[in-house]
Amino acid sequence: MASETKTHPWHMVEPSPWPMVGTIGAFCMAVGGIWYMQEGPLWGFLVGLAIVLYCMYGWWRDVVKEAENGTDHTPVVKTGLRMGMVLFITSEVMFFFAFFWAYFNSSVPFLSFAAQTQWPPEGIVPLDTWHLPFLNTMILLTSGATVTIAHHALRAGDRPKLVRWLIATVVLGFLFLGTQAYEYGHAAFKITDGIYPSTFYLATGFHGFHVLVGACFLLVCTIRASKGHFTPEQHIGFEAAAWYWHFVDVVWLFLFCWVYWWGSAGYNFG
Repeated sequence: MASETKTHPWHMVEPSPWPMVGTIGAFCMAVGGIWYMQEGPLWGFLVGLAIVLYCMYGWWRDVVKEAENGTDHTPVVKTGLRMGMVLFITSEVMFFFAFFWAYFNSSVPFLSFAAQTQWPPEGIVPLDTWHLPFLNTMILLTSGATVTIAHHALRAGDRPKLVRWLIATVVLGFLFLGTQAYEYGHAAFKITDGIYPSTFYLATGFHGFHVLVGACFLLVCTIRASKGHFTPEQHIGFEAAAWYWHFVDVVWLFLFCWVYWWGSAGYNFG
């Protein structure tokens, strides 16, 4: 059957299984995670994770096809995609604001009667701010510069340079995650050791998860760029990945300043 000629600038999305598949996967991950925390088996969480990863692959594949067919991503649609990404990042700002609020609510006495009078609490040995945390800060800031260079290369039509600097950004992202994992393995406290470890691991752990998502996002962009996708005029997918990466950069700067540096300086109002 011949396709109908479009008489409007909108993208009428075909029925998709991915929202339902993603919902099922997220539900299985949540239930499986709770089950594992109650000393149950891990397989429930892993099944949910596998479903979510499959959903990500399938959904991403379909969006890439839509972006490359030359008809769906009209100027109006691209404006909507940009607005959607801005709103998504805004929601992520609120997400991390909640963690920072929990951290300050627990550590600053004039904000809450429940706050500790000594921070870090007695018995907690914080990490050395100017060792691995500072190294990770340099890694992430460098990755922000490399993705910006890649963006300029794309706008200039220099595809080999674009691919090289995207590869550098992805490598730096995974190097950050490896350093973070090493740091966790050598920390002198566990998440169950009180309010400081709880807020520390939640805030930095969720940030690490966002770095993982961003690195995967940029890896997809790298593969697409090497296959000839993206042009100086049409690269909304790359723009979204770059914006997201700069967002995780900024969040890390707040984590470094307040959770690592200020949090390890110590004070006692007792």
